[in-house]
Amino acid sequence: MTKGSRRDAGFSLLEVLVATVIMGIAVTSLIVGLSQSVKNASRLSDYDRSATLARNKMNELLLDMDLPFDGAVEGQFDKSAGWRAVVRPFEQPPQAAPGMPILQRIALEVWWQPVTGTRRTLQVAAYRAARIPIPAAVGGP
Repeated sequence: MTKGSRRDAGFSLLEVLVATVIMGIAVTSLIVGLSQSVKNASRLSDYDRSATLARNKMNELLLDMDLPFDGAVEGQFDKSAGWRAVVRPFEQPPQAAPGMPILQRIALEVWWQPVTGTRRTLQVAAYRAARIPIPAAVGGP
């Protein structure tokens, strides 16, 4: 064996160090990418849950005949999520009379508080047919 061929047979300490640094950078970026993916998946899961809660609550509100004609109602799903709905007449005719059919707008806001982070909201709106309420008869003497 010649002196030159023996020298080319192995890696120098500098080459090993450079390879180790490159591998460390690659592994670190993979770990950061995985961590960000887990955060995004958690955030999307929260949003998907809230969208499902909003859809179900809106269906309940559309069918609830005891809602105020013009007002707001609110509640909670659990300690970290809740809702608020505002019910308003939508474009009443100029000469609206009690018992006249109109459209009612229901604006629903669903909120949730992730374990770490700020309060988030999701807003949806829907319309339903309603009648202008007949005023309650005033009692006599």
